[in-house]
Amino acid sequence: MRAIPLAARAHILTAVVSATLCALPALRPGAGIAWTTVGLLAALYLACELPGRCRLIGSSVPISAGSFFPLLLAAAFLLPPAAAALVAIPGSLVGRVEHAPATARRIWRAAQLALTVWAASCVHGLLGGGDTLGGPGPERLPDFPYALLPACAAALAFSLVLTALDGSILATAERLPLRHAWSGLLPRSLGPHLVHGLAGLMMAVLWRSSYGPVSALFVLLPMYISCWIFSQYHREHAAHRATIRALVQAVDIKDTYTRGHSERVGRASVLIARELGMAEDRLEVLRFAGILHDVGKLCVPTRVLRKDGPLTPEERRVIELHPEYGHEIVRGIGFLGEARAAILHHHERLDGSGYPYGLSGREIPEFARVVAVADAFDAMTSTRSYRRGRPVPAAVEELKRCAGTQFDPQMVRALARGLDRHGWSTASTVVTADETVPAPRVGEGAGAGAVRRPVRQRSPDGPEPAASGAVPGDALDVAGGRAVAADGFGLAPGAQSSVDRTR
Repeated sequence: MRAIPLAARAHILTAVVSATLCALPALRPGAGIAWTTVGLLAALYLACELPGRCRLIGSSVPISAGSFFPLLLAAAFLLPPAAAALVAIPGSLVGRVEHAPATARRIWRAAQLALTVWAASCVHGLLGGGDTLGGPGPERLPDFPYALLPACAAALAFSLVLTALDGSILATAERLPLRHAWSGLLPRSLGPHLVHGLAGLMMAVLWRSSYGPVSALFVLLPMYISCWIFSQYHREHAAHRATIRALVQAVDIKDTYTRGHSERVGRASVLIARELGMAEDRLEVLRFAGILHDVGKLCVPTRVLRKDGPLTPEERRVIELHPEYGHEIVRGIGFLGEARAAILHHHERLDGSGYPYGLSGREIPEFARVVAVADAFDAMTSTRSYRRGRPVPAAVEELKRCAGTQFDPQMVRALARGLDRHGWSTASTVVTADETVPAPRVGEGAGAGAVRRPVRQRSPDGPEPAASGAVPGDALDVAGGRAVAADGFGLAPGAQSSVDRTR
């Protein structure tokens, strides 16, 4: 407990005292509590939580927060508030805890769930929910559809109280502002809690029927199976993320100039996709495409990636092979789907002058056109050790100038709308590696009158000739006799351009 802030300890103590006061009426003589029902429900909840503590099978048991909330909601429907609060305590005190301090977390969880179940039971009772559950015999049928109203209202109260308590402990233990602590908690949990409420209602109706307590198995068994399937999905998804993370870290280690670039391209790609109204199931794959677009750099010699000075024609050809290398690396990763085509074609250009295959227009896959814009945008706005990032508005104007020849105008417009709506956080424009220049805030840049520090003539692609008038940049492609550079400067026709090392 010493590691817990004083405010958090006081908050936990307050919750424990409140939960005790809520449960005390059940312990008074003559309270008329159905202790058999309380004991059976508490034992069931305890039995559901115990496997997670087993050393042999605990890590494989699909138990997570909320897995057995329907059981607690059934208690809220079947019992008075004080008795319902007691059901949550034994299982919460012995349940699995992932992080220390385990004792404090279990005490908090028990108090939190006791208060939450008490509130849900109060709402259910106020709306006459107990009378809608029916009873044994054909003469006492459940009062459907009215029974849904108190059950859903109780589930709503359950969700509100639980998320309010979750946010409050985050605010006190992690010292987060309340607005940030509560942000997004209710929207994420309300839907699942309503589903839990319907499952709890089914359990309560069967419990009151002639089937009795054994009916709980009819609900708990399929619930456990669904939890296992959901757990397997999340484990597979976690394995996917770990694979992506390992590949990105390998690229960042090999090409230190663009560290962090991949994650920002993934984020900008999703920003564009949301503005286009792309289906949710494609957003994650597109994010993977943005994150892995430069994975082919792993096959490019390090001496070429980190070369000080201009690239030779042969070195340029090697660099231009990185999309094909990347496609070969991810070819066998099935979950990437459309992302594989984006990795292969993100250097294609609308006018057909890109590489590796010179595709044009709609021949270029949609994901590749999205990633190309996101890639160029981040390259222009990121501050590197050899030059400052451009302001966001200036980068957008440069993209608009090259829309129709180098970039898909639809994707450029979508990025501009997304930036107007959501902005681009400072986390997206920090120095990526070898920090020698302070990163500008959003909307800032070198500016016309800014003084630049002297920098070594070192660029991922080699510096441009002095005659070109261009500052060394890393996202530069010739377009219509000019070039889009990460610094936004255009090359004169015929000047040597550099291969896009960020993109």
